[in-house]
Amino acid sequence: MKVLVTGATGLIGASVVARLLSEGHEVIGLVRSPGANRAGNCQLLVLDMAVALQPEDWLPHLRGVDAVVNCAGVLQDSPREKTREVHRDAVVALFLACARAGVARVIHFSAIGVDRAQPSAFSATKLAGDQALMALDLDWVVLRPSVVLGRPVFGASALFRGLASLPVLPSMPGTGRLQVVLLDDVVSTVVFLLDPASPSRVVLELVGPEQLSMDEVVGSYRRWLGWAPAARFVLPAPVARLLYGLGDLAAMFGWRPPMRTNAAREIARGAVGDPSDWTAATGIRPQTLAGFLALNPATVQEKWFARLYFIKPAIFVVLPVFWIMTGIVSLTTGYGSGVDLMQGTGAGILSAPIVIAGALADIAIGVLIAWRPAARKGLYGGIALSLFYLVVGSFLSPDLWNDPLGPFLKVLPILVLHFVALAVLEER
Repeated sequence: MKVLVTGATGLIGASVVARLLSEGHEVIGLVRSPGANRAGNCQLLVLDMAVALQPEDWLPHLRGVDAVVNCAGVLQDSPREKTREVHRDAVVALFLACARAGVARVIHFSAIGVDRAQPSAFSATKLAGDQALMALDLDWVVLRPSVVLGRPVFGASALFRGLASLPVLPSMPGTGRLQVVLLDDVVSTVVFLLDPASPSRVVLELVGPEQLSMDEVVGSYRRWLGWAPAARFVLPAPVARLLYGLGDLAAMFGWRPPMRTNAAREIARGAVGDPSDWTAATGIRPQTLAGFLALNPATVQEKWFARLYFIKPAIFVVLPVFWIMTGIVSLTTGYGSGVDLMQGTGAGILSAPIVIAGALADIAIGVLIAWRPAARKGLYGGIALSLFYLVVGSFLSPDLWNDPLGPFLKVLPILVLHFVALAVLEER
């Protein structure tokens, strides 16, 4: 079959693409960025769903397509993500285009529990997309998975591993029970339902066989990673709200933290359901988390990822603060010392302009690193500027290498931290 998969770089979408390719299907993977990771021989369709809001935007891309698998989803509105456009407006346009183009089989990923409660724009817009599809004369299938876990990680699945690495587990208040579902089972479901002879016009809840608390899920990962049980304490509600608020703030800078206000609202009602219809329709019996982990022993790379998970946001806070504050100090309390230092190198009347230019460059580097779409450029700029300061400074004032405070020597670990930030920058 020729299958169009939206959200082709996401946790579910990337695995669906890989599985379909391995089974001989022709796959068109829809991505928002031309720099997206490519799987096998998948054809890439670069299209931002947030602006593809009319059927005419989709029709040219559906020629010869036999089925569509919609895996696109965003957690919360931000400058880079729009829940209403992606979950409702764009998918309605896509579904109408499928009806016009004769693409009957449409498999659509929603979320568990959206039909029972809509505590946030995430679930409300997901439900709107579901209802639009179910109103059309198509061979549709709506899949409503719980929290999806597997070897690949993103969002909540990555957060669980990061929490498992902490010596003390901070337990979030007000979290509901989870029937986590394994990624392999979800992907196998998609493959089964792409068969034209398989059931259609059904809504299936994809949930695991057991209800767990969030702490129990994290504890399973901690045992899997080979670490002793961690002490647990419940975060006070004001602290939890602050953390979710900081996640919202990070999202405004283009990052995608899983801990945001919508996540708090959604997790409060839990992620539970009934897998019996799923098993009856497909014959798939969902795995337990413990069983899956037992069959997939943890590697040292898994431990690295878990331990780096919370170090990464610390790095991307520290580096922008470092550069921006350096620039501010150079323009304020340290301005006189900077000018005196430059005059000591023979810069003369150029001393003040050089200090000001350097300070502005520092601030610009910090802003670029803080803004996710420009973070890579900012990090390379920070490396280049640091090397420039070292080379020029060594030529103009070599005695600073012998300074007991080590102003030049301290640039070296700062450079290393920039390379670490580049190494962990990718999100998926």
